[in-house]
Parts: sequence; C-alpha cells; structure tokens
Amino acid sequence: MLFQVLGVRDVVVHHDLDALVYALLLIGPLALFWRRRAPVVVFGVAAAASIAFATIASPHWTYAVAPVIALFALSSCGRHRTAFAAAGAGYATYLLVTLVVMGRVGLPGTPPGLRESLILGAGLAGSVVAGAVAKAYAEQVAAFTKVREEQARARAEQERRLASEERLRIARELHDVLGHHLSLINVQAGVGLHLMDSRPEQAREALTAIKTASSEALREVRSVLGVLRTEGEAAPRQPALGLNRLEELTADAGIPVRTVIKGEARELPAEVDRAAYRIVQEALTNVRRHAGPSPDAEVTVNYLPTTLHVSIRNGGPPAKPDVDEVGERGSGIAGMRARAESLGGRFEAGRPAEGGFLVSVVLPTGGET
Repeated sequence: MLFQVLGVRDVVVHHDLDALVYALLLIGPLALFWRRRAPVVVFGVAAAASIAFATIASPHWTYAVAPVIALFALSSCGRHRTAFAAAGAGYATYLLVTLVVMGRVGLPGTPPGLRESLILGAGLAGSVVAGAVAKAYAEQVAAFTKVREEQARARAEQERRLASEERLRIARELHDVLGHHLSLINVQAGVGLHLMDSRPEQAREALTAIKTASSEALREVRSVLGVLRTEGEAAPRQPALGLNRLEELTADAGIPVRTVIKGEARELPAEVDRAAYRIVQEALTNVRRHAGPSPDAEVTVNYLPTTLHVSIRNGGPPAKPDVDEVGERGSGIAGMRARAESLGGRFEAGRPAEGGFLVSVVLPTGGET
C-alpha cells in the first residue's frame, strides 16, 4: 500500500491527484487482504486497477506491486498453471490497453517502451516462479517435520516396548527362581518341623537344605538384578544409598564434580531419596562415558517445600542422548525417566542453550518432613 500510494510522487500523472487517482492506487493493496481466499479474483482486481492507473500515468514499477504480490500468492497456493495463465492474460491486457486502446480513445497515459515492457513481463514471470519455489519449500519443510515427528514417536514406542519386554523378562526370571526355591524351602521346613523331636538328625539335614536353597535363591536373584545395574556398578553391600552419601558418590565419579546444595536439607521419603541418588549416579555415569575426553559435571540439589529438584549438567561436549535412550535397555535416560515418573515426578534431558547436556528431575516429597 505504501509503495503504490507514496510512489505516486515518482510517477508523472497526467491527471489531477483527486479521489479517483488514489482510489485506483488503493484498490489493489486493499484487495490483497483476500488473496488467500480468492487469489484469482484478487489478482484480477489488482491488475485492473493498475492498468486503469497506467492509462493516466507514465510507466513505473510502483503501481505494479499489488498485482505482483497477488500473482505470487496465487502461485504459492499450488495453482502454478493458473498463475502463469493469469500473468499472461494480465500482461497481454496491459500491452493492449497501453499500446493500442489508450491512443485511440485519447487517454493521457504514456505508453511503455520496450525496456518497461520487458521488465514488467520478467517481473510477472518471476513472481510466479518465486511462488512455486515457496510452495515447494513449504511442502518440503512440512514433510521433514512430519518425518521427524514420526521418528520421535517410533523411538518413544520402541523405548516403551523394550522397557515392557525387559520388565516382563525379569519378572518371569524372578518368578521362576523364587517360586522354585521357596517351594523347596517350604517342603524342607515342613519336614524339619515334623522330624524335630523324633529324628533330629534328619531335621538337621532339612535345615541344611533350607540354607542351601535360600543361598542359591539369593545368588540367582542377584544375578538377575545385576543385568539392570550400570556398567561398573558394584553389587550393594549395605542398605540402599540416599543423598546423605552424595559426597562419596561424586568423589568416586571419576570426573571433576561440583556439588551445590540449595534450601534446607531434610529427611526425605525413602523411595524419593533412593531415586534421587540413583538418577545422579546414572547421569554421572553417562557423562563419564559420552561427554568427551575431559568431562566435568555440576550436581545441584534444591530442597523445595513440597518437591526435590535435582539437576546434573556436564560443562563439556554434550552426552549422546540417542545412545542412552535406545541403545541400552533399562539404563540411561529411559531408566532415569521411568524411575522419576514412577514416583509422580517430572524428568527432562537435553542440550541447554549455554552448551553441554542437562538432566533435570523434580520429585514430589509430600511436604516438609
């Protein structure tokens, strides 16, 4: 609108600058508001107004802006053939009116020269081509976005399937191990009770069998659960650890770790305390594995009134989340997310703007304790 109205200052107009002149200049730009709904009609209106203005003015590009934009909109919505046809019809009409009709009916406009005619034709053709390119690019971006979304859904589905299969396999193994040995222990305990008074030697044999069966059951349970532990993690020799042992964990991480405690430390529910410790442990392990030759990390523990916020950030090159998410069953980012969500918490992992890789988890604590 500004090009056509203000551009009249650079145009030789063989007519008084009255309402008719400005109406011809405004019709095309105002029609552009409907270019998405009726692009052919809008181009026709804009072209007609510009051609009418050309019959009282000298040739200039400023009053051709609206038809060019309308033609671009027509082509960018996928109607390329219609756009070329409209451009040809508009161009032919302009030449017919300005070179033939205008002189015969005595209109005061200046006919265009060869240079102006060629520039106008090139501009109309260029707007059609530009619209077609814009349409193709938009379709390519949409297709790429759709592929990325489908890949993300496929990865999420694969992660859920692998996690379900792993849980089912472990549940079956534990069921078989415990079912077999508990049945044996139950039988031997019954035999021992029955023979305790009458045949103490056979009762001793039953107790020995109970001891052997329980030891074997514990050994097999440990071997089954051992597959879930992070590589290099030793089997526990003491009760489950919590954030009270965070200093030892960071000291043994094998990389420089800075620990920041915010808020007033307090006793947490056992499951929350254990989950927070394990998430920090797994995140530091991933940093050590994937964050380059000289990794470091910062662990922040924030005691909020009703939640616990724990974040682990590595300051070097980012870890490789794709490997962690789908490359290792029961560990990495998928395991940390499952652990947090099982307690009703929120888990996020990604590359922050300042670089590195950030793991952030918020766990509900049920208020101050």
